[in-house]
Amino acid sequence: MSSKWTLADVPSQAGKRYLITGGNSGIGYYAALELARRGAVVVLACRDKARAEAAARQLTTESGGGVAEVIELDLASLDSVKRVAGELVARGVAFDALINNAGVMAPPKRQETKDGFELQFGTNVLGHFALTCKLMPVVKERVVTLASIAHKRGRIAFEDLQSKASYNPMRAYQQSKLADLMFAFELERKLRAAGSPVASIAVHPGVARTNLFKIGSSRGLAKVAENVLQTSLGVLFGSGPDGAIPTVFAATAPAAQGGQYYGPQGFQEMRGGDVGVAFVSDAAKDVAAQKRLWDVCAELTRVDLA
Repeated sequence: MSSKWTLADVPSQAGKRYLITGGNSGIGYYAALELARRGAVVVLACRDKARAEAAARQLTTESGGGVAEVIELDLASLDSVKRVAGELVARGVAFDALINNAGVMAPPKRQETKDGFELQFGTNVLGHFALTCKLMPVVKERVVTLASIAHKRGRIAFEDLQSKASYNPMRAYQQSKLADLMFAFELERKLRAAGSPVASIAVHPGVARTNLFKIGSSRGLAKVAENVLQTSLGVLFGSGPDGAIPTVFAATAPAAQGGQYYGPQGFQEMRGGDVGVAFVSDAAKDVAAQKRLWDVCAELTRVDLA
């Protein structure tokens, strides 16, 4: 695949339908915008319905009349995930691709999901795991899962997946993104074994200025530091629109291959207006760990592929 692929290469998306978690802001929004501009129907699956509806209206305007729908989905609640997925499957409306985009990044204090899981692992990993497994009957072509260059420093702490013994914000985030990448690889293996036409593809956005860096709990000097960080990221690294390019590639390009991991091709994969094959850490390549992680996720969520 040429590393020169850009948004200009996206084919018409007329007649296609995409579900994007966390599509109301950041990379998810920009990916949805590019798909809608080319004729796709995009479904924004988001926790905050009001914000998602506002984003859908903005997307329709920016895309010149693109179609955006909204589904209220809380990935930090397995009840919400299972209910929403069940309703979508019952409706029988297929999606050309499911884009597992939503994420939580490094809250300073340990928090838990409604099911008692550490927030980042529960949302970034378990929520998407359950959603993907439950939605497979209505996914036609691809599952795109967002990982991160942060996975390079990640370690799957099977002995303390929920960070109860020790919580470090970035370490927990790195673990969750490593887990997302391993999930995407194991999903591809299972889909091929089952003879499925669906491909599992992983991507990362580089380092883009998005709401992941806005944790919403900062005050005083910490708030000033947060604002400086966001401004610096916008100057030194990639923008939200650039960060969405690998996602759009994985969702639409005929050259995107199942079992691959794609990202921007700029310095240290941190930015760039194109996309190519990304670096995969040794930990992410561990097939035995991928299988073990899958089994743990299935046990914790009580969900698995049919």
